[in-house]
Amino acid sequence: MRLINTRLLLSSSALVLAATSAAAQERHAYFGQTHQHTSWSMDAYIIGNTVTGPAEAYQYSMGQVIKHPAGFDVQIKTPLDFQGVTDHSEYVGVIRLANDPTSALSKLPIAEKLKVTKDNPAVKIFQWLAGSIASRKAVPELVDPKMAGTVWQENTAIADKYYKPGQFTTFCSYEWTSMPNSQNMHRNVFFKDCSKLPQAPFSAMDSDHPEDLWTWMDGQRKAGNELLAISHNANLSNGIMFPVDVDSKGNPLDAVWAQQRMTNEPLNEIKQVKGVSETHPDLSPNDEFANYEIMNYLIGLNNSSSKLHGSYAREAYENGLAMQATRGYNPYKFGVVGAGDSHNTVTAYSQSNFFGAHGLVDATPKDRLAGKVEAGMDILKTGTSGLTVVWAEENTRESIFAAMQRKEVYGTSGVRIQARMFGGWDYDQGLLANADWAKTAYASGVPMGGDLAPADDKVPSFVVDAVKDPADGNLDRIQIVKGWTKQGQVFEKVYDVAWSGDRRPDPATGKLPPVGNTVDISKATYTNDIGSVELKAVWTDPEFDPSLHAFYYSRVLQIPTPRWSTYDAAKLGVLPPSNAPATVQERAWTTPIWYTPTPAAIAKGERGLTVADLTKTGSTALTDDQLKQLAVGKIFKVRNTVTNENFDVIFREDGQRVVTQANHAAPSADDLLQVMHPGTSGSVAYEIKDGHIVTTIGGTAFELTVYKSGDKYIGARSNEFGYANYEVVSVAQ
Repeated sequence: MRLINTRLLLSSSALVLAATSAAAQERHAYFGQTHQHTSWSMDAYIIGNTVTGPAEAYQYSMGQVIKHPAGFDVQIKTPLDFQGVTDHSEYVGVIRLANDPTSALSKLPIAEKLKVTKDNPAVKIFQWLAGSIASRKAVPELVDPKMAGTVWQENTAIADKYYKPGQFTTFCSYEWTSMPNSQNMHRNVFFKDCSKLPQAPFSAMDSDHPEDLWTWMDGQRKAGNELLAISHNANLSNGIMFPVDVDSKGNPLDAVWAQQRMTNEPLNEIKQVKGVSETHPDLSPNDEFANYEIMNYLIGLNNSSSKLHGSYAREAYENGLAMQATRGYNPYKFGVVGAGDSHNTVTAYSQSNFFGAHGLVDATPKDRLAGKVEAGMDILKTGTSGLTVVWAEENTRESIFAAMQRKEVYGTSGVRIQARMFGGWDYDQGLLANADWAKTAYASGVPMGGDLAPADDKVPSFVVDAVKDPADGNLDRIQIVKGWTKQGQVFEKVYDVAWSGDRRPDPATGKLPPVGNTVDISKATYTNDIGSVELKAVWTDPEFDPSLHAFYYSRVLQIPTPRWSTYDAAKLGVLPPSNAPATVQERAWTTPIWYTPTPAAIAKGERGLTVADLTKTGSTALTDDQLKQLAVGKIFKVRNTVTNENFDVIFREDGQRVVTQANHAAPSADDLLQVMHPGTSGSVAYEIKDGHIVTTIGGTAFELTVYKSGDKYIGARSNEFGYANYEVVSVAQ
């Protein structure tokens, strides 16, 4: 599934070129943190972060030495450019401030119930408050606007104190902590202007439905308070972060819902300490780099797992295209950020300087390598914080917020890779030889987060550029990830477009050989003898179809370097744990660029058969009895009418569905994604129920409805947006 056709430009003098071009660019890369907790968050306090607050968070990000909750000093290697402290809005600050004798809250009568004593430990206090949140019976004194507003005003004053326009930008921000049935639906809310704020933040105690948060945000905007939300680590959402049928209240999705979502939350967190939400190996089996920092559980529940479908950004992008093509709206044209979610006030960005993210739970190498599972979270699978990077004119609230709104933003795994991406119709292959190429790229196209304007009889080209983190590993390659939809089905492909060294793709597979590996696992060291300082390319889509909706984003990979768990093992003089990767290839992900075909272009493409077409011509759906008679114990020979692939499928009498052949050979994982029901295993359970063949894969149910159309049987899959794409060629015993 790899096809390589690229113009490759490598530069060993990247830093000189970057400096030269930076002077000509109107926008610059600013690195920041959009998800940080301090002792003001209830959960942070009970795991040992009891002293440092928002002020210390900003101090740390500005480069000052701060105390870790365990008492040792920590300092960031390179100061950040901006930050928003996002303590949980639910009872924000109450435990921490009640236990601070200098605070106003500590003088209130309710504070006695919040003060930590031998008979009233922090865990007991947390359980009391958490119980009130879960039962939606708030403690009146603690949600009184006068009290809650005082805490919010103090938070605002701290943000304003550390705001240094042109040097370091702070935002007034918080986390809305919706978690129905342990499913992560959190959002981080950022305000553009700290002088225009509500009396108190909207919390999950007000409502745990994102639609209600958006409505509140719409009201704030009308009142002159410009704000946006960032949805975060969808990998733990159990499939409800990116719905395709109904909203959180069970109402059918429509264009109004899609527009309200995109207006209020234009950004999504693609990486944080609790895993990566780009994609999953089971969703992208042909992506050799999909298995990166994967975590999959429900917060607070041991031995749990989160549903894959509806939990990952790439699939959401793909489904968004299908929704646009079939329904006329796309709720998932969001930008991506990298972030932390550290509950330590301080955040670890470097694999070599990792100090955990959860107070005293993972404060030492011994604790981190012990194999502990806390509240469902496998400590060994947690990772470094990501970074949010914006392309903005200057380091100010106004400029950075505008970059977020227009989605000219990207995320990294914690390293300071500088990445750019532009899309257009007329980029010259020699563009990158010019020092001021970025100005030309802006003038002739759109940056990440943009939409390609339609152009007749042209093929889009994309400009990608990446410069390594000066303090970390060299670059391996730049890839472009393309997604598209056709007749309700979604597709993806990963192209290697620029790479280091003299490697050449395999002529038969198109696969690029690995960059190599200089890591000494026993010593937790590596060298930059391989890889490049900078990679650039102008790439033209070799398979562009102007009639199909598509998106493109770039992914930049570093060479392999030791993972934090390998560094910890070396510090302890033990072998790295066998159940965690010894090395990582850190990376950056850009926000996509979208292509929407014109009605004229769509009219020239293949139309496809829909369920509506079938019913109009008198076709009828089979009943349960008819399905059992047709399918059970039989071999279906099925043709996917979109891809023209052929499959042999057995619906066994023991309730297992087995794919035995694909195009007259054993099926690959990718083949299985395109046959009636998605799945990466050839054998999955099925049942016939309510006129459907229902297959549940990874906790998500998919329905196949079979229609009798004349002398043919036609199948329609529930996740293909109203299309009937499967022709039953024959049925045999």
